[in-house]
Amino acid sequence: MCQTPKDATPATVTANREAVARYAMDDRQDFADADRGLIAPLPGKVVADDGHTVFDPDAMAYLGDDVAAPETVNPSLWRQGQLMRRGGLYQVTDRLYQVRNNDLANLTVVEGGEGLIVIDCMAGVESARQGMKMIREHVSDKPVSAIIYTHTHIDHYGGVKGIVDLDDVTSGRVPIIAPGTIASFDKFAIGENVVAGNAMARRSFYAFGGLLDLDAKGMVTCGIGTISTKGPLVSYISPTDSITETGTKREIAGLEFEFLYAPDTEAPEEMHIWIPELAALTCAENANHSLHNIQTLRGARTRDARNFARYLDETLERWGDDADVHYGPHTWPVWGNENLVPFIESQRDTYKYIHDQALRLANKGYTPLEAAEVIELPDELGRKWYNRGYHGTLHHDVRAVYTKELGMWDGDPVSLHPHPPVESAKRFVDLLGAQKILDEGKRAFDAADYRWAAEILHKLVFAQPENAEARNLQADVYEQMGYQAEGPQWRGIYLSAALELREGAQPAP
Repeated sequence: MCQTPKDATPATVTANREAVARYAMDDRQDFADADRGLIAPLPGKVVADDGHTVFDPDAMAYLGDDVAAPETVNPSLWRQGQLMRRGGLYQVTDRLYQVRNNDLANLTVVEGGEGLIVIDCMAGVESARQGMKMIREHVSDKPVSAIIYTHTHIDHYGGVKGIVDLDDVTSGRVPIIAPGTIASFDKFAIGENVVAGNAMARRSFYAFGGLLDLDAKGMVTCGIGTISTKGPLVSYISPTDSITETGTKREIAGLEFEFLYAPDTEAPEEMHIWIPELAALTCAENANHSLHNIQTLRGARTRDARNFARYLDETLERWGDDADVHYGPHTWPVWGNENLVPFIESQRDTYKYIHDQALRLANKGYTPLEAAEVIELPDELGRKWYNRGYHGTLHHDVRAVYTKELGMWDGDPVSLHPHPPVESAKRFVDLLGAQKILDEGKRAFDAADYRWAAEILHKLVFAQPENAEARNLQADVYEQMGYQAEGPQWRGIYLSAALELREGAQPAP
């Protein structure tokens, strides 16, 4: 029987109200930038060939434009959701266009003299087709001259067959340019979704809210996109042209493109792109309107925060004096050199700060969790909206630095060979008694000590999965933690867990 999510507790209402003080709520520049250059709104639903709806922009209408954050959503996350629902075809600068927010990632199209250059292809074929149809209707009907993949993640290549036919690529008419060797790009692009595909899919349903309704008690945003599309047709075509050295140039459809090779950053293979004639720059996903993941919760290889900083710094050294606009494969652009340079500098400094402070505390004897509890960004970084935790969070990024630099063991002997969770839970329950643990869980919930309530009830739920009272109380705990979370992936994980504790494991969407 489907159970309706519960309301925010008074403690959660207070926590979300008090959270406002941490944020620069009077800074509304992002809203003007997200609306800038609109040519046409999204035409409506993205529909698959079999008739099912892949994406419906009206599903996000509950966010509104001037609607205040409800009690069940962190106000920072609500603000990001309002920005993310702004979708359509936009002109970024002369001859550079984006279709945004009919998919998790953007479709970027550059108009050259003889054809169109497509930079990243969205996650699904249907969304990419809709985006290209808008380009054809409002911008240009020139043929596609080339496709560029900025990196190896599925939301940047999955729609490629909605843009170009395979025959046009294999014949050599349309090159696909990508970072790394062709073998390396194929390995990481395909392997990430196959080798650990089942585990990653399950984790992704939690992190990206695939099991949740789209409303103020469910999924709000993916942080760097609207929502994860439902059942898109995903495609792949291997690259035909490799970029393995910084400074490599290509002339495409009468325009020069220069590349900065940035491996082992946000993706195993990634690159930044400079178009000098347009003074246009992208740092791919190494610079976003969000803090990114050093370790993504959906599951992927741990990333190197030092490399984020290193390649952002190198980008500024090469092109920072000349760039007039930064466009990303997610979210909205940054215009003006006076804004662009501080944006990239601040993102660079944030990743460097996280890396250095994590290791500073590691060298003082802190475990990953202990370090994550005490590291805070200084205000000059933390109050910038683009450094807030809408994709990565400061807490799990700090822990990820430990994983990258020191490995999976946290340095505490007790964690070296612990009992598996179920066995450990049974022993705790045998020692303390189920009722005592349940009583303590109730007390902690009533006191709004949700983290402790989650920890103690976890033992009882794992030892006695049939204990409905424990499961429902644990669900109540996770629900409030989700309502307070600024990070949408944390919210998705907590609320999905609450759903399954109440209703049982859900089928994959």
